[in-house]
Amino acid sequence: MGSGAAAMTRPELAAWPPSDPRYRRFEVTATIGAGDAAWRRAAADVLRWRVKTRSGFAVTPDDPVEPGDRLVIAARVLGLAVREPVEVVAVVREPERVGFAYRTLPGHPVDGEEAFVVSRVRDEARLTIRSLTRPAPAGPWRTLYPVLRLAQVVARRRYLRALR
Repeated sequence: MGSGAAAMTRPELAAWPPSDPRYRRFEVTATIGAGDAAWRRAAADVLRWRVKTRSGFAVTPDDPVEPGDRLVIAARVLGLAVREPVEVVAVVREPERVGFAYRTLPGHPVDGEEAFVVSRVRDEARLTIRSLTRPAPAGPWRTLYPVLRLAQVVARRRYLRALR
């Protein structure tokens, strides 16, 4: 996944076409609110990493996302700090669809991409999470991939609550 390539999670599209079969694919959408105020709040929050920070991750800085941004997301697991280097590969700012995708960089526990998109459908604000993951290509995280998949399940549940 080069930084010049289109985001594989295609956050700009309402329907996600087939993707690279070498990755474990995941997508879920949930209603997170109703009305204009809920839409505006969720749209602003997703672009400032709130889906991650309200799920227990530290993101510094929490400036609005921009394509090409490289940063390290941090998670605390059993008292240990886990560093997750990422690069923002796509940002969507449309009247009814707002969000972004990032790809993992070397040193991240997994290899892949994740997208967070808030869309407005009629009067509902909805959050869609898309991810493509596989074991890191090298390093100690590679052997822990089955455990990391369980951690992803927990994180995704938190993401779905984060913007409500």
